[in-house]
Parts: sequence; C-alpha cells; structure tokens
Amino acid sequence: MQNHKTLGKLLLEKVNRHPINHALGWINNNQIFYLTFKEYFEVIETLTLALTDLGIGIQDKLAILSHTRKEWNFFDHATMSCRSVVVPIYPNYLSHEIKFIINHSESKILVIENAAQFEKIIQIQNEIPNIKHIISIDSLEISVINKMTNPNIQIHNYIQIMENGKTFKSLKGDIVRQMIKSQEGSDIVSIIYTSGTTGEPKGAVITQHAFASMLTNLFETLNYAFSSKDRTLVFLPTSHVLGRCDSMLNLAFGLCGVYAESIDKVIDNINLVKPTVLLAVPRIFEKIYEKINQKVADGSPVSRCIFNWAKKVSSDFFNLLDQDQQPSFFQNVKRKIAYFLVFSKIYKRFGGKVRYFVSGGAPISREIILFLRNANLKILEGYGLTETIAPCVANPANKQIPGSVGLPLKGVEIAFAEDGEILIKTEAMFKEYFKNPEATEESIQNGWLHTGDIGKLNEQGYLVITDRKKDIIITSGGKNIASQPIENKMKLKKYITQFLVVGDRKNYLTGIVGIEQASFEDEFPGLSIKELASNPQVKELIRKNIEQVNQELARFETIKDFFIAPEEFCIENGTLTPSMKLKKKIVLEKYKNEIDKLYNTPS
Repeated sequence: MQNHKTLGKLLLEKVNRHPINHALGWINNNQIFYLTFKEYFEVIETLTLALTDLGIGIQDKLAILSHTRKEWNFFDHATMSCRSVVVPIYPNYLSHEIKFIINHSESKILVIENAAQFEKIIQIQNEIPNIKHIISIDSLEISVINKMTNPNIQIHNYIQIMENGKTFKSLKGDIVRQMIKSQEGSDIVSIIYTSGTTGEPKGAVITQHAFASMLTNLFETLNYAFSSKDRTLVFLPTSHVLGRCDSMLNLAFGLCGVYAESIDKVIDNINLVKPTVLLAVPRIFEKIYEKINQKVADGSPVSRCIFNWAKKVSSDFFNLLDQDQQPSFFQNVKRKIAYFLVFSKIYKRFGGKVRYFVSGGAPISREIILFLRNANLKILEGYGLTETIAPCVANPANKQIPGSVGLPLKGVEIAFAEDGEILIKTEAMFKEYFKNPEATEESIQNGWLHTGDIGKLNEQGYLVITDRKKDIIITSGGKNIASQPIENKMKLKKYITQFLVVGDRKNYLTGIVGIEQASFEDEFPGLSIKELASNPQVKELIRKNIEQVNQELARFETIKDFFIAPEEFCIENGTLTPSMKLKKKIVLEKYKNEIDKLYNTPS
C-alpha cells in the first residue's frame, strides 16, 4: 500500500482495486448486511453531495454526536471528501461539555444520533451561535423538532438529505472523485478532543497526511498478519481515537468492519459475525477474566481441579515456547487435552474464528494476556495516544511479549527523556492543539512528542510502560512508586472494579476502592452502593483481596488502609472519562476528607 497522503485517496485505491469485496457491514434482526467497496463509495459520494448542498466549505467543521454505527463512518468520510473537518463528540457528554466542544471548534453543522441527543442540544440551542444545521441520523417526531425555537438552526434528517444527495449525484456526475483528488496532505481532517483526566479537553488537530500515515504504518508493520479476508466487529466508540482507527482498518488492509448493534450486544454479535480480528480495551478483557474466575469458583470441586490442572499444563506449554524451547510429545498431548476440556469452550465464546485480539487505550494486565492465550486468544497489546492517532507501538503477531506494548511501527521513532519519559517522533502525529499554543509547545519539543508516560526498553527491545509521569507517587520517605502496576493488580481481584493508590508526600500508601452493585448481588442482594460501601462484611472481603495483592508487593508499595467510595465510578458523575479511565484528580478532591481520615485514624 502506497502512502497516498490522504484518506480519500486511500479509499479510492480500495474502491478501484477491490470493488466487489466487502468493505462494511451491520447487523439487523440477527442478520448481517454488507456493502461492497463500490457500494460503500456510492453512499459516501451521495452524502458528500448532500453536505455540499447544505453549504459546507473547505475546512469547515462538522461535529458528530453519536454512538458507534455505520452512519458515523459515512459522515466521517463524506465530510473529509468535502475537505472539511470532523469533530467527534462522545455520546455520553452532557450539554455543557457538548457546548464547549461545538463552540471551541467553531462547528457549523452538527450530526446527532437521535431524540435523546437532540434533547441535550435543546438545552443549549441559544448558546451555540456557529451551528446552522442539525442532521439527525434517526428520524425525529414533529413534537420533538418543535422544541427547537432558534430560527437560525435548520433541522434535517439523514434519509431526507440522502435523497437530496441522490438528486445532485444525477446532475453532477463524477465530481466527488475530483473533490477527493484535490485533497492536500496538509488539510485538517479532524479535531479530536482528548477526554482528559484533568481540566478542559484539548483539541488535537490531525491532518490528512498524519491520519493516512498512521494507516500506512499499520499496514507496513502488520500486512503479513492481516488481509482483505479478515473481518472485525466495530464496537469501540468512534468518538475515541482507537475506535476511529478501528473504523478505518478497511482502508489499510481491505478487511470488512461489521458494526455491532450496541455495546450491550457485543458478545451476541461476536457469535454471529465470527470476527477474525478484534480491537478492544482492557476493561473488556478484565470483565471476561472476572466472569471466568467466578464461574470456576462457583463450580464443583472436581471442575475446579480440572480447570487448575488445565491451566498449569497450558501455562507450562507456553512458557517453553516463550523460551524458544520445543515441548515434548507428552507435553503436546497434555496441552491438547487441556484445551479440549477447558479452553476450547472459551475460544468458541468469541465465535471460534478469532486469530488476534488487539488491546489498547489503557494498560492490560500481563496475567490476563497469559491466561487468555491458553484459549488460543492471542492479545497483541499496543500503545498510542490521541496525539499519535492511536497506535504507534504494537506487539508483532509472530512474537508477542506479554507485559510489553511491543515494537515501534514502521515510520515511528522512540527516545527517552532523562526522567524516563517516552518521546515519539513520526509523521503520524497531531499538528497542534487547536487554539492552545502553550500546550502545543509543552507537548512537542524539537519534533518530539512528550507522551507523559514513563517507560523503558526490555532486553528484546520491546517497550514497557511503567506508569504515567503524573501518577508517580513520591512518599514522604523519598520513595518513588509507580501506582499503575499496583492499581492493575488490585482491579483483577473480585469485587474491586476501580482502585486509586494514594500516598503522595505521605509516609505510607492507602487506596480508594470503586465497586459495582452487580458484584455483590449473590452475597448482599438489594443493597445499594452506599450501603455496600459502609457494610463491615464488604470491607472485610475487600481487605482480604488487598492483603493478597500486598503479598506480591515490596513493603513500601503495600496498601495500609483503604476507603470504599459510596457511589459507582462512572462517566455520568464525572469520575470516569468516556474511555473509562479514572479521573484521579477529581476523585482525590471529591474524597479529600475520607483520605485525610486514612492518615489520621488507625485502620
């Protein structure tokens, strides 16, 4: 694949080379529907003309407020075909957060998913002066539309503008191909606002060349592993850079991305689609791991014995392969029996065709990677940021090292600052933070992106992330402690959904524990989160889990006391980002009094 410098030219290449291959799919009533690359382009072409009719101009901004669905992708490509700029907005955002992004980005057109998102816009309709058109993907009732009283905003629905686009297409012929060919690598293609764990989000400005370079780097690194015969299930938020990358894999590899019905139906959809490649975030794997362990714990003594035997046999088998040693005939036979009895059932749960999982967005526990490979579920952990347009480092498909994030993609350079901060240089990198030169200068220095992550290279040259720079805890005794590995170990334990290590400038470490009501349904049915958090028996269950982790830690890393948050950490109450990362600063401020008590009162 050549680096065509723009996404539109990559699209045309696939349309010309593979017109009858499946480009995109979606699910309706338990049936998969597909578009070939030729049909896919025809939809994009029609929508491009429809947007042109609404007056969108070169480098104008169009914001998308929707969950992941095929239409998100259509608007993405159609906007770029107009040489305009896509501004993703997380569908979980509240009205004031939406207003900030719309106004800061100067968006003129807003695409919304449905009436629920429209209600959020009604609340701010007189505070978004740049918006001239709102397009709803799902049709809106007249009674809902009538709530829009701002005369400067016109309301449209997707079906209506597509009909308009078809009319213009019959009149204007092949003009969209010419529009795409006029794209420049320097064109801004998107402003992606970081969900950020602190402060207002920053808008990362991405050019056509940078986005296309990311896909080219992926192809040149992994083309031996992925092909046009692959298919993936697209369910990650396309408002997040990793989900956006997932939605664009058809341009890199020619594979088919089938859009899930919803995040709640992912497991059912996996069994229907039978993907060969699947991108996911660590929380997905953590939940899988928790459910498997819970099922084993609830099983009979005989089933637990079989499971533990199979796990040991399989782990020993893979440990030999890790050391470049060949298992004996007897070990091969035992491994096959272990797989047949236990792990084949886990593999089939994911459709029975998966060759690779790709994990990104946050660190994943090495323990989970090692466990799931027993089921022939190979997780390739990677690393990237919004500023690198998702992946810039990834584990090779033919030689993964669990616990590392892999090797730099082709076209990516890595260096380290004196304090161990990871520095990245690549053409697949953001240009600047929109309207924020101070943050840009702080982030990019001499062409190197300062990631804010601390890491090192292992003996094989693979990158290992040790922590976020701002998450390094320095105790009053001067010990530097990486909190992330401790938090990841805690989150693997039953009952603990989130964990935040506390202890900066203190003489010992404590923790804030996040729990979910569902985890306690068997032991304490009907109790609210607040009631669970104050229950002495619940605290004792969690204390035992923390003590188990403490046994694996150095003395100065152990958690001496903890506090259970009386509400679930979630996006809605502002404690989680839309990418499910804990907003540590907000949590620390929210529970300052409780933290103080952990240091003033004996546990």
